[in-house]
Amino acid sequence: MLDSAETIKDLQLMRDEGHLSDALLRAAVRSIEKSDSRFDWVGVYLLNDEPELWLHNYVGEPTEHAKIPVGTGICGRAIEERTNLNIPDVSADEGYLACSPDVQSELVVLIRAGDDIYGQIDIDSEEKGAFTEDDEVALIGIADKLAEQLAAERREGS
Repeated sequence: MLDSAETIKDLQLMRDEGHLSDALLRAAVRSIEKSDSRFDWVGVYLLNDEPELWLHNYVGEPTEHAKIPVGTGICGRAIEERTNLNIPDVSADEGYLACSPDVQSELVVLIRAGDDIYGQIDIDSEEKGAFTEDDEVALIGIADKLAEQLAAERREGS
């Protein structure tokens, strides 16, 4: 079971020590993937100016979907609709971009601060209906902590 409080505490400690978003994103992906056997693939996509999502890092089988246009697939649709998506059966989703024939369900949680969307946490499972509302709530907490760092870096860079 994902312990978001522990992951958030670890991410805040990394921020306090001066780590930048790259390190926080990698740590979050590893922590999420290790937390639950239902999570077969965990990745973070960041939104660029194209606009498209690009795969920052992941744990799991390699994917050919390193770049995803906004509006394409479940990940791109989450950005377009500005909402998290929990898809219990990807075979029933006509817009699904297949990464692996073993994937049965997918959860996408946006990394956002207010109206600004920086990217998303994407999790695939080989179980149908793998993700609960509790999973989504836990991931929102982690995504919010990541958004704090990304927003701070954007402010400093502008």
